[in-house]
Amino acid sequence: MYRKDGENYFIVDAHVALWDARPDNQRNIHGKQFIDCFYDYHRNLSPESEVWPYEEFLYYGGERLMKDLFVDGYVDHAIFQPARLGAFYGTGFGRTEEAFALTRKHPGKLTYNHCFDPRFEEAGLKQLREDAARFGLKGVKLYTAEWQGDSRGYKLDDPWTYRYLEACRELGIRNIHIHKGPTIRPLDRDAFDVADVDKAATDFTDLNFVVEHCGLPRLEDFCWIATQEPNVHAGLAVAIPFIHSRPRYFAQIIGELIYWLGEDRIQFSSDYALWTPKWLVERFVDFRIPADMDEYPQLTVAQKKKILGLNAAAMYGIDVPAEGRLPAPAVV
Repeated sequence: MYRKDGENYFIVDAHVALWDARPDNQRNIHGKQFIDCFYDYHRNLSPESEVWPYEEFLYYGGERLMKDLFVDGYVDHAIFQPARLGAFYGTGFGRTEEAFALTRKHPGKLTYNHCFDPRFEEAGLKQLREDAARFGLKGVKLYTAEWQGDSRGYKLDDPWTYRYLEACRELGIRNIHIHKGPTIRPLDRDAFDVADVDKAATDFTDLNFVVEHCGLPRLEDFCWIATQEPNVHAGLAVAIPFIHSRPRYFAQIIGELIYWLGEDRIQFSSDYALWTPKWLVERFVDFRIPADMDEYPQLTVAQKKKILGLNAAAMYGIDVPAEGRLPAPAVV
């Protein structure tokens, strides 16, 4: 828990990963392109003191993850959001077994979400049911721009995707996290377009659609969708490190999200290991909208507490100790 100026902030990092991008796991040149693009985001948006050596970034392991998140990073609970990327990495980009083992070892600190790809059709549906039982899934993470065979992406409103969303509903997997943000080389930018979120959210009102990276660079499109679909939420992964490199841009992002969605549908995410949570939490708690951007009101302490952890805790049923909760509303 983070404590500042007499306030306690319960922290849920709603988007973390444990990956293996070492050369012996790269299936082809695209595996190197992908992790190099990741590293460019990390290097260009981080304070100089927070930049990792490239070799460490390729694979850092569970021991470092636990230290960076829970010892140094103020995090109370973190949620794995893995990517498979089987076309680029021999055993997959995300380290499923290592991440899940950490979750079993630290059940109060970690939640493991898994992934699916509707282009595997019936075989993939069978696998989803097996994964739901094995991992106890409450959520999944989707990469709509992932390559599979000759296909370079799919949409949430494709017929096969609907079959998988129907299975999620039956299996109690209520939280659908989707990468809808900046492209990553060599994936195609348009395959991350947010438009397909609209139809899926309308047709599956009992599921939560967490749009990771809040649709950037299509923030306006995302906000217009989310304001009419109450089951659409914004994840701040990739958006929040702009608090350092482009603070006015971040002020615009958070100001628009508060205006259109309100503070109850925004979730803090470090996107570890692209960034570590410590400096992001510290800077977000201290962040103020620049005075000349007066169309956006200042964030309140209560709003920051919701975004940093209470919203994701409510979505995932994570217990929040009394000291981290908001005061009960006054009875009139």
